[in-house]
Amino acid sequence: MRTIMHPNRLHLLLPFALPAAADASSALHELRSPALDKLLARATLVERVAGEDFQRTLPHERWVARQFGAVASNAADEAPLAPYMLLADGGTPGTAEWACVEPVHVRIAHDHLVLIDPSALDLSEQDAGALLAVAKPLIEELGVRIEAPSARRWYLSGDVLGKLAGASPLRASGRSIEIWLPHDAHSGQRSRMWMKLQNEVQMGWFEHPVNEAREARGLPAVNSIWLHAQGTEQAVRSPFARVLSDAPATRGLALAAAVENAAAPGSFKTMPPLGAGTTLVELNPFAAPFIAQDWAAWQAVLDRLEDEWFAPALAALDAGTLGALTLTLASDTGSITLAATRGDLRKFWRRRVLASLLE
Repeated sequence: MRTIMHPNRLHLLLPFALPAAADASSALHELRSPALDKLLARATLVERVAGEDFQRTLPHERWVARQFGAVASNAADEAPLAPYMLLADGGTPGTAEWACVEPVHVRIAHDHLVLIDPSALDLSEQDAGALLAVAKPLIEELGVRIEAPSARRWYLSGDVLGKLAGASPLRASGRSIEIWLPHDAHSGQRSRMWMKLQNEVQMGWFEHPVNEAREARGLPAVNSIWLHAQGTEQAVRSPFARVLSDAPATRGLALAAAVENAAAPGSFKTMPPLGAGTTLVELNPFAAPFIAQDWAAWQAVLDRLEDEWFAPALAALDAGTLGALTLTLASDTGSITLAATRGDLRKFWRRRVLASLLE
């Protein structure tokens, strides 16, 4: 009996690749992406997930959680990814419930507080470690277990935490933090325990030498902590033969599913041989300009990915050396997935442009 081998397939996950239509019409007048345009025009629509304005998780987080079976397929706003992030950072989640906590900067606006993108802090491991040394005993005083395999990502576990609904940092970044602060997932009430801990950490960091040195260099102070992604590790499985990503949640899910994983390559041409099955590659250069609404920088990222990924992937698909190419593009609320084969490229009558996908 002859066995038909599955062709090598590539799946690109692109967080923050779909700006709002209003942003695109006003700021992205000339989207220069002929290879991506052809792929989008000829591909078959696989899935469109419409998000909502006040969901506390990000669509690409929910997408990877669903793909690996970490949440039910109908879980509208769940991405309990902290245990997998802990796993990727070198920890052991076990059966405990974990939440991820990150040091952040909250700035004062006219009449509210605004969270800035944590990646904009440029916080070194050494400085994060010094701040952690102050916060750790305050956390442990509450009877909360803390693991910090990464100085910039801490993991908390303990019954006193209860079940907290926190928002992903990039979901809340650039916005008033009021509605995004952790609350009890069952009662909807603001967690007094978390507010107390947050205040104590803030006071411990006030005028800390790390922050004084940062402010002297013109950098924002690290003045608060942010909790998100609480959950318990579940038995997961991978629909992908291998996973290439820099995101700790995605890498952790791959580790939990015992599939080959590594950092995301710099370009299609530097990618390791795909082999049989589907390789998931997560590329996240759109996040910072999307959050900052720096559309010139966002366009520059699109130009770079056109040259480094979309054009060579299209050429490989056309030549038959790539069996299939799937694209999952996400905004800050929803996502869309399209798939193309070599045969699809011949369907010249199909018409779809990037602008038609924008939310």
